[in-house]
Amino acid sequence: MGNTNEREKFASRLGFILASAGCAVGLGNVWKFPYICGQNGGAAFILIYLVCLLILGLPILICEFAIGRGSGLSMGAAFEKLSQGGKRWKHYKWFAFAGNYLLMMFYTMVAGWMIFYAVKSAFGVFGSLSVDEIAGEFDNMLASPLVMTLFTLIVVIISIGVCSLGLQNGVERITKIMMILLIILMLAMAVHSIFLKGSAKGLEFYLVPDFNKLVERGIGNVVFDAMTHAFFTLSVGIGSMAIFGSYLSKDRRLTGEAINVVVLDTFIALTAGIIIIPSCFAYGVSPDSGPPLLFITLPNVFNHMPGGRIWGLMFFVFMSFAALSTVIAVYENIISISMDMFGWSRKKACIINMFGIAILSLPAVFGYNILSFVKPLGANTNIMDLEDFLVSYNILPLGSLLFVLFCTKKNGWGFENFVNEVDQGKGMPFPKWIRLYMKYVLPLIILVIYFKGYYGFFENKGLVTLIIWMVISVLLVAYVFWLTIGKRKSDN
Repeated sequence: MGNTNEREKFASRLGFILASAGCAVGLGNVWKFPYICGQNGGAAFILIYLVCLLILGLPILICEFAIGRGSGLSMGAAFEKLSQGGKRWKHYKWFAFAGNYLLMMFYTMVAGWMIFYAVKSAFGVFGSLSVDEIAGEFDNMLASPLVMTLFTLIVVIISIGVCSLGLQNGVERITKIMMILLIILMLAMAVHSIFLKGSAKGLEFYLVPDFNKLVERGIGNVVFDAMTHAFFTLSVGIGSMAIFGSYLSKDRRLTGEAINVVVLDTFIALTAGIIIIPSCFAYGVSPDSGPPLLFITLPNVFNHMPGGRIWGLMFFVFMSFAALSTVIAVYENIISISMDMFGWSRKKACIINMFGIAILSLPAVFGYNILSFVKPLGANTNIMDLEDFLVSYNILPLGSLLFVLFCTKKNGWGFENFVNEVDQGKGMPFPKWIRLYMKYVLPLIILVIYFKGYYGFFENKGLVTLIIWMVISVLLVAYVFWLTIGKRKSDN
């Protein structure tokens, strides 16, 4: 186990907030949030979403920060140090380690896509292409294992290089610069988007409450979409936030710090919508969700803008920063877990994980070309889909459930110990009256999201397949609860 007496600390409060927000701000948040917001009634959805962030995302984020700061360790050893008697909690460290690796095995590749498109935008490649040719450029990239591997390795080398410099000189300093530049870029692009001719309809679609859409979609579906996005937007469940908590001093209470991170993450998501949606409406294109929006729709939009080459370059630089800030944060978590679990130095952890991530990223890369015949989850799926499914539909929700149970169960850390850690320092106190909510209601909400996610993923794949996977999901939940069984130290 690593030496906790020499644990690095953030040099500034701003560094902690920007690094944590950089981890939370993901590509899915940027390209998905604007679309589901407009689809679910615009500003009406935003209000529901903010409520869901407060009751769902924020408490779990506080749990992660508290576990990290209370232990001074990564998820590789935090449960072992803080547990009040339950000996099974520690097994989660392997799932946290696997979850971080699985996430980076495809996210590193997607970050490489962003850098590749930033380079193409800088050289004006898209300017002379037709709509169909731009779509073909994306397909050509996916079909080229050499290009995909090259830009994946560029992301690995950059991110491991930043982590190798240490917390303050590497992760904090570089992430702070990237996040400040990202925010400046986004504000400039948002102002530009607002003043495009024809953008008013896009702003109306995005920000004006449309209660008819709420009724059309169904209040239950809208609330569930808001809950699901609030749950996933903060990157909780695999310890990526706990690691930043472990580097945090005890000068400030964690409730206020977590709120700052949530506010910044939400601000970036909302601003991304102001950049994307009005631009699409101004040029009469559909604001599709997912890769087609980023790599096909928006390059066409920029082609029609005055100065489109500059705006396209700015957009993909901003997307590259959003991706790299997350990659660096998760790499730092992987490196710290390696140091805590295996006693490695930072240098050794960086070198071994650089090769490990680079090699293990190749299946996702080859899944679009050399291994495109592999369809692990049925027709029209690839290796990346499997990796994303394991992380998003399993490790993130079940990890979040385990964090909440650990902070509330007496044989885990216990609610009193959790609150004592959260309330160290100056700032907003944690509301102790929500104990029963965190102990019973919050786990139930997480389980509903988990099972609904499984059902939605497999409902169109046949009844037998659906039943098999729903049984698997129940068994996984049973395993998580098995990890929480044990007596308190005082009961032994």
